[in-house]
Amino acid sequence: MKKTCLAVLAMVALAATPNEADAKEWSLQDCIDYAITNNISLQKNTIQKLSALEDVKESKSMLLPSLGFSTSQNVTYRPWPETGRATVANGYVQSSVDKTYYNGMYGVNANWTVWNGNRNRNTVKMNKLIAQKAELDSATTANSIVEQIAQLYVQILYSTEAIKVNKESFETSKKNEERGKEMVAVGKMSKADLAQLTSQRAQDEYNVVQSESSMKEYKRQLKQLLQITSEDEFDVAMPSATDDMALQAIPALGGVYARALSSRPEIAGAKIGVESSDLNIKIAKGMRLPTLGFTASAATNTTSMSDNKWGRQLKNNFDVGAGVSLTIPIFDNRSAKTAINKAKLQRQNYMLDLKDKQTALHAAIENYWLQANNNQNQFKAAKVSVESAQTSYDLLSEQFRLGLKNIVELMTGKDKLLAAKQSELQSKYLAILNINMLKFYENGKMK
Repeated sequence: MKKTCLAVLAMVALAATPNEADAKEWSLQDCIDYAITNNISLQKNTIQKLSALEDVKESKSMLLPSLGFSTSQNVTYRPWPETGRATVANGYVQSSVDKTYYNGMYGVNANWTVWNGNRNRNTVKMNKLIAQKAELDSATTANSIVEQIAQLYVQILYSTEAIKVNKESFETSKKNEERGKEMVAVGKMSKADLAQLTSQRAQDEYNVVQSESSMKEYKRQLKQLLQITSEDEFDVAMPSATDDMALQAIPALGGVYARALSSRPEIAGAKIGVESSDLNIKIAKGMRLPTLGFTASAATNTTSMSDNKWGRQLKNNFDVGAGVSLTIPIFDNRSAKTAINKAKLQRQNYMLDLKDKQTALHAAIENYWLQANNNQNQFKAAKVSVESAQTSYDLLSEQFRLGLKNIVELMTGKDKLLAAKQSELQSKYLAILNINMLKFYENGKMK
């Protein structure tokens, strides 16, 4: 679990020092640590693991003899006894005529199943595997939560940068609108053209509000994932994300998948399922084999019909016994055969489950690999597009100021610049995320 937390800290190369307890900004590591500690699904997995460990202890104890003490105290009332002759009650001759008499029994019994077709020992092995699988299920859940945290975290970082771009565009629109008002005042622009500048300023203002709303929604989703119900301000740390991070080498698809097969907890858990089904088959086959048991007991009793004292009776009536039992199944109404066949079917199901998880793992890795390549290529193209659009817009602005370009050409150039900057930001952050997710699947950490 700890390894998972440290590994994903490297995601998107967002290295940030942990915040102080009273800090308002959350780093990626802060989010991961908090989720690992407080997530309800992980806490439930921990409980399942502890429950499985209790089953292991119980199955181990079944290899040992059981020992128990029993006693019974009985009072008998005979309202119309036959007088003038002796009577027998509970093995004692009663010469006197007592309507009420008392009997007490005390015993210690031991039972030990010496051998039952190795079912008890195989049960211990299977419960150990179940405990291991519970731990792997917890690690699988943790990985899933960490991936979701990383994706939301990157979306928040992207939205923050997008807000800055939209605000810059909004400020430019305001300047263009002010310039347009001045040109209308001196008769160099019509009010219709000014209305278009005002409309663009309003649209850019709306874009700012919309991007801020998107960021708040991503923060809400992250808080929900962390299961934070506090209404306190929730902000994330803003580490640097360089172009080199988006342009770094992308790990090979085949290599990532091969390493993930040997390290991912969901694959290991599915393999344990197959292994446990093999033990289930052995346990079912053990139902056809004899069961050898050993019993021992020590007992004594007392009665009010005896003239001896209580201690004397305990001593005189003390018995010790031992025995061996052998049970050989001959006809069990098909119980053993049914158990064996169902165990074999269960193994086939676990094999299919393993194949399904391997397929899902490959699909997830291939998706990250394709996205990493696509976004990296888009980022390269977007960088060129931004430079070209910026140069074009600067030229259009100057020509518009001189009256050489109309309002439509200026607005078109501005829209292209804004779209290019947004594409550059989006492809940059998605490239960083997908590349580092591949590294996380490959070895759980950044090299």
